[in-house]
Amino acid sequence: MEPKKYDLEERTLKFAINSRLFLKKLPRNISNIEDAKQYVRSSGSVGANYIEANESLSKKDFCFRIKICRKEAKESSYWLKILKATNIEFETEINILIQESDELKKIFSSIIEKSS
Repeated sequence: MEPKKYDLEERTLKFAINSRLFLKKLPRNISNIEDAKQYVRSSGSVGANYIEANESLSKKDFCFRIKICRKEAKESSYWLKILKATNIEFETEINILIQESDELKKIFSSIIEKSS
């Protein structure tokens, strides 16, 4: 049986959606709003760049896009850590999102290693 081609596309989409659903729960203050804006961009960019990688025209372009995916996953984790430090009441939910962003980062690192 052939593995599903779009599993990682679906996983990155779910990460972006779960990120947005979580952010709706945060108190609306200046720091949360600004940090959330950054996090929304990076969490959505992971999947958007993965889709671009799957449509790449060359191996070099594919690797470049996957590196951006990894970079955006790392950035997502960074913003989540800031949100966790300033919204301790959401620590458990944030830890789940951090774990997912870290797992995505490792997946993209593995793809880069295998593609080089």
